Amino acid sequence: MAKITTTYKGDMLFESKLGNHSVVIDVPAGMGGKDRGPTPPELFVASLGSCIAALVAQYCGRSGIDATDMTVDVTFDKVDDPTRLTNLKARVELPHGQCADRQAALHRVAEHCPVSETILTLEGIDIEILGQEQLTALAV
Repeated sequence: MAKITTTYKGDMLFESKLGNHSVVIDVPAGMGGKDRGPTPPELFVASLGSCIAALVAQYCGRSGIDATDMTVDVTFDKVDDPTRLTNLKARVELPHGQCADRQAALHRVAEHCPVSETILTLEGIDIEILGQEQLTALAV
């Protein structure tokens, strides 16, 4: 079983050890954070975006689609009662990729990354995967 260890460093600063890497994590200013690192929700959203990007880049490599300068933007809302992230929307942009005939396949790849699949198993979470020319809503 994989393990990530997070250690409290004091002054509302944390460090997570992920294999041979470490990430410094801060909290929002309202909780005493000082913008010394990303917040936990930002890491969560970055995890989703990078997971989608990795699978799309892999598919592009296998399919001869140019993934140079690909970006994945993930937007989200934070709501209270209970506090959570909602309305996650990922937009994949392939500025050099000639992929009009592969939109459906790219969409399937993007929506089946492990992070997305995990989120979708959680009740009450909505995710939208937005492609170059396609918009599809996924709702649980």
